[in-house]
Amino acid sequence: MAAHRVLLLGGNGKVARLLTPMLLQRSWEVASIIRSPDQVAELQQIGAQTNHKGKLDVLVRSIEDVKSEAQAKTLIDEVKPDYVVWSAGAAGKGAPERTEAIDRDAACHFIRASVATPSITKFILISFNSCRYEKMSWVTEEHWQKYLKEIRNPLNRYYEAKIVADRVLYEEGKKRKDFAAISLRPGVLTMEPVGGVALGKHPRVAGTTSRASVAYVTALLLDSPNLKTCWLDILDGDEDPDAAVKRCVEQGEDCAEGEYFYQP
Repeated sequence: MAAHRVLLLGGNGKVARLLTPMLLQRSWEVASIIRSPDQVAELQQIGAQTNHKGKLDVLVRSIEDVKSEAQAKTLIDEVKPDYVVWSAGAAGKGAPERTEAIDRDAACHFIRASVATPSITKFILISFNSCRYEKMSWVTEEHWQKYLKEIRNPLNRYYEAKIVADRVLYEEGKKRKDFAAISLRPGVLTMEPVGGVALGKHPRVAGTTSRASVAYVTALLLDSPNLKTCWLDILDGDEDPDAAVKRCVEQGEDCAEGEYFYQP
């Protein structure tokens, strides 16, 4: 397995904390970006407890303060990754401006800077499964409206920021044939262990997704040599995650189908 260097943005988040040892166990290098010096020791301990040959660098940087593509490129040039994982975000907490600054603006700056960096070949953004402009054709109208009312509408400001980043990721990723831009889109996150998944187009929108499964599938996607730009919805389900990732990659599954910017 070839060694890779991963820029992990939002390294102190729950998914990122689960993902970090999975990447280190592959003997990869991880540059974990966190916002507070108080988080450094705990993150380093996660790396130290992992039985691995990889290397963990913990860097304190403010993603919220990244106001341009050039600033994002400065961090990319410092880290020199070939893969990028965006697991950062305000998650709709705090002032609305903070959600816009992180989940929309900073995410877009890092996306564009990554696509403009030839050595970077994969970018995975953790989003959520109803973050889209149009209803999926594989979901009933009744089910969709119920989900909007109960889940997405209460998170509308978060949605409005994330959907821009998801669209930009898709459009920018399609500009390079040697670049895979993936929006991985879970449901309501839980702390359950890695389990079966429903990955790709699925008639069920509402549901839970284990954070550990999100991390595990993210690592599998980074491992996949034939990965192409796409959106992939992920819920807890019955399919083995290794088999599910293999199927989606081989079949070119893309949950962005139906959006105005979709490119088959």
